[in-house]
Amino acid sequence: MTEALGSTATPESGRPEDEVAAKKGRRGGKRAKKGPLGRLALFYRQIIAELRKVVWPTRGQLSTYTTVVIVFVLIMIGIVTVIDFGFNHAVTYVFG
Repeated sequence: MTEALGSTATPESGRPEDEVAAKKGRRGGKRAKKGPLGRLALFYRQIIAELRKVVWPTRGQLSTYTTVVIVFVLIMIGIVTVIDFGFNHAVTYVFG
């Protein structure tokens, strides 16, 4: 496996900065300075930021996907029904 020149981080040891911070018992970044309500607000801001990145389907795509799912489920229901009917008749024939 090749590593970038000058890199001090390895997959086995992790990042050296994190080990130093962990030994001192400090939490890094802004998270340590915020209270529970600040962290909750940050969490909701991050959720909204991630939802803005989502590529939402158009109405046509949504109806196509919904139709495909419903047809697939109906086909699977049919297959399971036929198999169940066959097993029912087989068990009735074998056990009376």
